[in-house]
Amino acid sequence: MKNFRRTWLSAFVSLIVMTPALSVVAADKTAVVKDSKPKLVVVLVVDGLPQEQIVRYRDQFGEGGLRRMLDQGAWYSQAHQAHGVTLTAVGHSAVLTGAYPYQHGIIANEWVDKNTLEQMYCTEDKAHTYIGEETKKGAGTSPANLRVATVGDELRYATGNQSKVVTVSGKDRGAILLAGKTGTAYMYMSKTGRFASSTYYMQQHPAWVTKYHEGNPQNRFYGQAWKPLLPDSAYKNDVPDNMVATEDKGMPITYGSSSGKEDAEYYGKLLTGPFVDEMTLDFARAAVEGEQLGSNPAGVTDMLGISLSSHDYVNHAFGPESRMSHDHLQRLDRMLAKFFSYLDKKVGLNNTIVLLTADHGFPNVPEISKTMQRDAGRVDGKALVDDVNQVLLKKFGVDKLVSKWSGPTMLLNYALIEEKNLKAADVENAASAFLLTRPGIAQVFTRTQLEQGALPDTRLGKLMQRAWHRQISGDLMLVAKPYWYFGSGKSGTSHGSPYAYDTNVPLMIMGTPWIRPGYYSQYAEVVDIAPTLAHILQLRPTAAADGRVLTEALK
Repeated sequence: MKNFRRTWLSAFVSLIVMTPALSVVAADKTAVVKDSKPKLVVVLVVDGLPQEQIVRYRDQFGEGGLRRMLDQGAWYSQAHQAHGVTLTAVGHSAVLTGAYPYQHGIIANEWVDKNTLEQMYCTEDKAHTYIGEETKKGAGTSPANLRVATVGDELRYATGNQSKVVTVSGKDRGAILLAGKTGTAYMYMSKTGRFASSTYYMQQHPAWVTKYHEGNPQNRFYGQAWKPLLPDSAYKNDVPDNMVATEDKGMPITYGSSSGKEDAEYYGKLLTGPFVDEMTLDFARAAVEGEQLGSNPAGVTDMLGISLSSHDYVNHAFGPESRMSHDHLQRLDRMLAKFFSYLDKKVGLNNTIVLLTADHGFPNVPEISKTMQRDAGRVDGKALVDDVNQVLLKKFGVDKLVSKWSGPTMLLNYALIEEKNLKAADVENAASAFLLTRPGIAQVFTRTQLEQGALPDTRLGKLMQRAWHRQISGDLMLVAKPYWYFGSGKSGTSHGSPYAYDTNVPLMIMGTPWIRPGYYSQYAEVVDIAPTLAHILQLRPTAAADGRVLTEALK
């Protein structure tokens, strides 16, 4: 009888613990029902942050920023942007659509329109302009080129537009591609130092935006210097400034202009350093206050997307091995600590999901790679077009069979190929054979191969197939060798490859009632974020989602 009672009591207790409706989690002062939805979802994208920098510098992080996410959240060490063209617009599109480029249609930061042969910027929309700001040709003003929905779109649909989705970034593409079709995006204007939206979203800014810009907060950094945050000994493993930067670009870096006053030169310089990120987070706070994010009725979640752009600019200019990149990440960590503290007081982190990832990683500067005995360099795509056209002219007697470079692809002139009675496959194969002999080129995939899905069954083949869009992409898809990249510059570095240094990015999720903290070595992808958030928010999954729900990290 005693055993029966013990067994029955044990089963009863287990039933109570396992029943979601009865399960609660103690959170500071308030018990949070485990099945409840967060009041606010904050999606942070650090532009150009490779996972290896989190690992390399984690011991120097402060208590409340990235360390808080590492200790209190789920951290995936093997998370990847799992497509082959790792660029800012492509990576941002993956975060909340859960889709690869072959579906979402953002194949690069810019590409050549196959019909007009004109340059198309990823968030370009001639029908819309910035509010109160100059709108140059090709400016990013709407998500017209994004072909699929985001989690934010599904969230607003499910709540009858009660949920608010607001995004902010130093780059237009960083804000717009997180906002989706129905959110509201604000982006940094490098000519004035203000944040603005576009007429796609509204005709005039709300009052809180005007109030934020009173007193010109963007001017407070004029004459300030970016100096090392940590003691010199903290940077002992970094590459010396003179190996990655000219003498006048190493730290300290003073922000000013040749005119001696705040102007477009000064506002543009701010992007390569910590201050635009500081302003972006300040503007995000203003958005929380102005839009009352996280203050909806129970069961209605708001979303705040923040793309922090400056780490990308720093890494382009100096490389991820530099003291500047190292210091910038440490400063960003401290900024995040202050922002998390603000969210905790305003909304409560126990009512909030905070997610952090990156749009891509970064390779070393080629000159640094060479010191490590690596074959490394830069490939000038436009020069390659001239070279391949000379080879095709000799073989087929027809000039300009390759019409444009649209990195990392080339566009063939199919009208000319047909007019001259050539076989497209013959031209593709001849071009491919030549390109494979050129320095820095690892692979070339032709339109015929890509349309037939005839790429090799390898990681590289899968990533490049995912990155190619049948209607938009070019006809010859080039892959640079490891440690090479497509670019014509003489210094700095860039990204865009299918290799791990470009694909392996942070993926951290924090939210006590919903997330199981810990270090996860399982393979994960950035496209897993959208299905996971949809699951937590009890939403219809985004239609094009290629990812999975990260069930192992959920309570």
